[in-house]
Amino acid sequence: MSTSTRPERDKLYKLRHSLAHILAQAVLQIRPQAKMGFGPPIDAGFYYDFDFGTEPIMADELKDIEKRMQKIIKEKQEFEAFAKSFDEAVELLGASDQTYKVEYARELVDSGKAEDGKLGFYKNGPFVDMCEGPHLEHTGQIQKGSYSLDTIAGSYWRGSEKNPMLTRIYGLAFECADDLKDYKKRRELARQRDHRKLGRELNLYTIDEEVGVGLPLWLPKGTVIRDGLEQWAREEEFKAGYQRVSTPSITRSQLYYRSGHLPYFAADMFPPMKVDDGEEYYLRPMNCPHHHKVYASESRSYRDLPLRLAEYGDDFRYERHGSLSGLLRVRAMCMNDAHVYCENDQVEAEFTAIMKMYQMYYTHLRIGDLRVRLSLHDDTKDKFVGDEEEWIRSEAIVRDILKNNNIDFEEAPGEAAFYGPKIDIQLSNLLGREETVSTCQLDFAIAERFDLTYIGRDGEDKRPYIIHRAPLSTHERIVSFLIESYGAAFPTWLAPVQVQLIPVADHVYEYAEEIKALMTSKLIRSEIDTSSDSFNKKIRKAVTSKTPNMWILGGNELEGRSVTWRRYSVKEQETMALDTAIDTVVRMNANRVMDNFADVALPVE
Repeated sequence: MSTSTRPERDKLYKLRHSLAHILAQAVLQIRPQAKMGFGPPIDAGFYYDFDFGTEPIMADELKDIEKRMQKIIKEKQEFEAFAKSFDEAVELLGASDQTYKVEYARELVDSGKAEDGKLGFYKNGPFVDMCEGPHLEHTGQIQKGSYSLDTIAGSYWRGSEKNPMLTRIYGLAFECADDLKDYKKRRELARQRDHRKLGRELNLYTIDEEVGVGLPLWLPKGTVIRDGLEQWAREEEFKAGYQRVSTPSITRSQLYYRSGHLPYFAADMFPPMKVDDGEEYYLRPMNCPHHHKVYASESRSYRDLPLRLAEYGDDFRYERHGSLSGLLRVRAMCMNDAHVYCENDQVEAEFTAIMKMYQMYYTHLRIGDLRVRLSLHDDTKDKFVGDEEEWIRSEAIVRDILKNNNIDFEEAPGEAAFYGPKIDIQLSNLLGREETVSTCQLDFAIAERFDLTYIGRDGEDKRPYIIHRAPLSTHERIVSFLIESYGAAFPTWLAPVQVQLIPVADHVYEYAEEIKALMTSKLIRSEIDTSSDSFNKKIRKAVTSKTPNMWILGGNELEGRSVTWRRYSVKEQETMALDTAIDTVVRMNANRVMDNFADVALPVE
């Protein structure tokens, strides 16, 4: 989440904003003719855009700029706020030929965003910038070693490729030097664990230009991970009373007009396909309307409720090209989706059961750094359907459920689904960036749109409440998080190759083949390293490929019908009987043991 929206980070926001001005002041000392663009605080730091004309800044000049920044900081320059009329602002900015600032000043005045027609400015030392603030009191409040210039990149003015290309200088900034060092360490770890990098190196998925951006092709090893998660969800949903359905990935436009996705969600949908004399069909962005049609396929009674319908369905959303990122943001996805149709007095129990399911998944997967957000409507916006009383009542239901289950949460007005309030599970990556990984939504509006009813105990038709839930997000997003969280070192039950067999001599290859056949019959995925590499290189290859288990096979193991077991996550190895080893892996799979953590022992009986 942007630091600008978090009040508790105001001090850090001011520090980063102040450093942006200090950066601009230092740059103008060596490039006095440079024209300034914008210089805001951002997550982890700040940047400033410049038009250097024919005299560009080079990366090796950043050290000199940093030294100049440090000198400015030592001067303890005060940040002084003042305001100017448009004409006064143009005169001030025009004196230094700041054409981009003049353009923006005119826009602010013409759009009425300039309060009383006045434009805000800040001055520190000789440097003046058009800016709303806020800033620190003076530059001396910035601790030594708490910031550093980072990179240089290109950026179009106002983000449009029709405008001039500017040079953007990025900086990192935190309240103290230790925080900066910690961030740099985490960033390096994040680079090493980047799911795009590991996905390519470990052959988990690929994105082919001829297929299209945002349309991942799951390779065999990545598909193993997908299938493992889906099988787990199928089992848990079966135990929780869900019924599985399967619905088409395409539908007539009428369905989405009825659901409200057209026009509420149209910008995020692919354009329609015209078939059958011009009739429009859409790729579905989510499974909800199809499940509502399944509910409506027969008459329902209160005895049928709660009705829980689940599907791993393929969905398609038109994410903008610039927002696409590996598996995290894609245009084709497979969603762990389900809808619960229930009576009013069943909502709390069903919603609570779903939240406990979420907790079970995340606890078992050891996914931490989660934040629960209660996303509410905003009565000033048109995108929310239904009347105000329904919104207030539904939001109160969800809020009380969270409180009754002692779940900490933050409220976010304006972030609800268009048909009801929702709980968003926010997961932070190694750098603290948040993404919504799962949702649970209470829908009070769609049942009326689809004329969904059930016969109540009094014999009268009633509207069901609908709970939308997707605890494991999409395959694409959850796998991207798991790759980065585990560094692609998956537990045995999810690992593409569960056991790497490493023969140390030619005469044990037949024994290795026998073991592989036995494991295949037990649905255990194994490979034999038949290369001519040295023993140490075979071990290194297995470790590099993140294989959780290596079984070393030599003369002693052949004679004793045993294996020497070496795990990815621990240094020690042990020798055990072959039958015991195979039975242990079978139990690991059945119980989905998280053996990718060193504190988890093998479940040997």
